[in-house]
Amino acid sequence: MAKKELSRREFLKGMAAGAVGVAAVGVLPGCGDYVLQDSKAAAAAEEAKVAAIAAAKEAAAAGGTPIYTPGTYTASAKGINGDVTVTMTFDEFSITDAKIDVSGETPDIGGAIGGQMEQAILVGQTADVDAVTGASITSDAIRTAAADCIAQASGKEVVLTERDEGGSADWLGTAPEIAESDITEELSTEVLVVGCGTGGWIAAMTAAEEGSKVLVVEKAETPTKIKEDIGSINSKLQLEAFKTFPEFEINKTEALQEIVRYASGYVDSDLVKVWIDNSGELVDWLTDILEGTGHWYMSLEGGIGNQEHPERDKAFATGHSPHPVEGKPDEVTLNTDMQEFVETRGGEIRCNTSLVKLEQDASGKVTGIIAQDTNDEHYIRIKASKGVIMATGGYASNTAMMLALQPQTMKMKINVPMGSKSDGAGIKAMLWAGGEMDPCHASMMFNRCSCLPTETAGYKTNGKWFWFGEQPFLKVNLNGKRFCNESGPYEFMLHSMYMQPNHTYCDIFDANNKQYCEQFDEVGCCRLFPFDNGALSNRGYDATWKEMTEGENSHLALGYLQKADTLEELAEKLNIPVDNFVESVKRYNELCYKGVDEDYGKGPHRMTPVDTAPFYGIRTGAWHLTTLDGCRINTDMQVIREDGTPIEGLYATGDCTGGFFANNYPNLFTGLACGRTMTFGRRAAKNVSKR
Repeated sequence: MAKKELSRREFLKGMAAGAVGVAAVGVLPGCGDYVLQDSKAAAAAEEAKVAAIAAAKEAAAAGGTPIYTPGTYTASAKGINGDVTVTMTFDEFSITDAKIDVSGETPDIGGAIGGQMEQAILVGQTADVDAVTGASITSDAIRTAAADCIAQASGKEVVLTERDEGGSADWLGTAPEIAESDITEELSTEVLVVGCGTGGWIAAMTAAEEGSKVLVVEKAETPTKIKEDIGSINSKLQLEAFKTFPEFEINKTEALQEIVRYASGYVDSDLVKVWIDNSGELVDWLTDILEGTGHWYMSLEGGIGNQEHPERDKAFATGHSPHPVEGKPDEVTLNTDMQEFVETRGGEIRCNTSLVKLEQDASGKVTGIIAQDTNDEHYIRIKASKGVIMATGGYASNTAMMLALQPQTMKMKINVPMGSKSDGAGIKAMLWAGGEMDPCHASMMFNRCSCLPTETAGYKTNGKWFWFGEQPFLKVNLNGKRFCNESGPYEFMLHSMYMQPNHTYCDIFDANNKQYCEQFDEVGCCRLFPFDNGALSNRGYDATWKEMTEGENSHLALGYLQKADTLEELAEKLNIPVDNFVESVKRYNELCYKGVDEDYGKGPHRMTPVDTAPFYGIRTGAWHLTTLDGCRINTDMQVIREDGTPIEGLYATGDCTGGFFANNYPNLFTGLACGRTMTFGRRAAKNVSKR
């Protein structure tokens, strides 16, 4: 039977109920996601563990034949950040102890589940335990390593059950029923912001500034950092830059049409116009606040690509980034400055508080939420007299939703630690309240992940982050053949990759790559050199190259990046057909020398030959940052039903909302998603505060 992921509360119930009757070699129902916080839960867990070990010994001893060779065994398996190590101790008939080292995993995701999985293995007396929801990659590594330990102790192969990770239409489920007796705390505020990230920060700051009593709840232990590429049109910084760089000026109608075109029309044009008309004010307001602290300055990322040889897809100089001033104290961050802004105006930020569901009155108006304290799991009712602003993010970490709604994305992505931790809880809560979901699904993906030459892309592949991947070098499929114009929006490249064998390709470049990277005249966050107006890029070439090629954790040292003196050697190291590859490079070089891409139409300044040893290659797939589809909203930021009517008291911003993106992310509007989220968060807070 396929295994399933269960909630922490379900686990505790199952563990307490099954403490006495666990089968010797079976799996206890619910051995997945749980915490041991209060004394009752801890006692129930310990009782279950002791009972399981005793039952295993009794059942096995009755057969008279030892199962294990007593001793302590250790095994490791690849997690999302590195190796996960499991150490298990056995007597002749049972697993008596399990220790799991997940110290290298992301602290509040995989790094937080070691104790939970230890208990599950001991209670179930098996490695075949359920995954922890939201940490399935680390869970699988633990399962694999535990199975290895058992195999060592038993001398027999251990086969793990293939987990059923969902992907069917039932990912939504129904709103949970919470008994009144279980709600042990009640809070009241005027404006409630759910989620403290890019949109939540701006909503909270605006609501506090508007004089509303504002409470922000965040499920993590600390608020999320804001994204630092902020897209806008006609900020003061842009208007000033136009005097020197008139080519940066943006025609609003053209911008609208481009965003609509990217989405094939599956957008609310009036919603896009809200960003176009209000994003400049948002950036000016935030610039004044940040620069007013004396800790930051805002810059415009002034770059629109090579104008002598315009690309197929137009770039817009919309990106803004805050940078630290010289002498800024290390302990000061954007978060600390924004938190001070909220709290000095009477606002409150409460972490470790997870949304359970929205509450509505008889008319359907949202009156607040039911939340749960993630420390001791007690339930909290929070009333919001003016309204609730949802800023909960998308559903990138919810495997069932991703498989159901974006199976193609799951085939392209490679797992790395960086990315959204959002699990779709906010979207599901809004749908339960009557909201409508976007008809088309979208993600923000970057060609910035690599896998080993023996691997291919896919959501079960754990790889290494590869910032260099968006440089428009030659790219070949796993048959060694070039297959598209490598220059354009990130996702165009990835979507072309999807049509190739195993949804994976190889980046190919040579010893002259630094010169070529500068020649590419890239825009946005992938640029490795200062922008045309002198603004700093997100990362520089030298640091990026060093990360790839130097040190024991570099791409080169770990076997991701391959280096060779000949093209034939490189093809062999990449595990692709030598003859096809050599012929593809020969053809590509001929076109580069001509300065004309007769095959796919790449711009001449990006036609850079691969003709100088050493040669480099790496297998590449998608870095999945976040999902971009969610519940529909109107131009007042109210969540709407299928018939277009608003749900009173319910507002939303960011990746949990819909109507703005479809099919792909138009990354040549630098910072568009972040600018949209901030602009909408500010607008939502202003509208709620007026109530």
